[in-house]
Amino acid sequence: MDKKQKQILAVITIFAFAILGLWGIDTGQTYYMVSEIKENLDDFEGNDINTMGAIKQGTLDVKPGNITFMLQDIEQPEKYIEVEYTGDLPPNLEEGKELSIEGKIDRQGNLKAEKIVMGCPSKYSE
Repeated sequence: MDKKQKQILAVITIFAFAILGLWGIDTGQTYYMVSEIKENLDDFEGNDINTMGAIKQGTLDVKPGNITFMLQDIEQPEKYIEVEYTGDLPPNLEEGKELSIEGKIDRQGNLKAEKIVMGCPSKYSE
């Protein structure tokens, strides 16, 4: 194999690894602000959503198998929604900390969280 063929093979290999590395990554996730969810509850009810915010001071209640708290909008702290989570206790979960949540809005306008990640994503929905 000559030098040019090796270079072409290297480029193809890098390209293949790049494609495989991105396989399964959802780059289209949209994160909604708590205020947007509160103002449009009918649009979000029953749907899977991604949101972010901070745990409102004085609302975190941790019991075996059940965690509840109010998720406060980062930009409009007077807006918040109740979150219920039945999974494993996320590390560093405490009031005032920012987090992102995947879950579903129920009929009462509460968020039934399926996944909690401490810290917030860098991309927000306008």
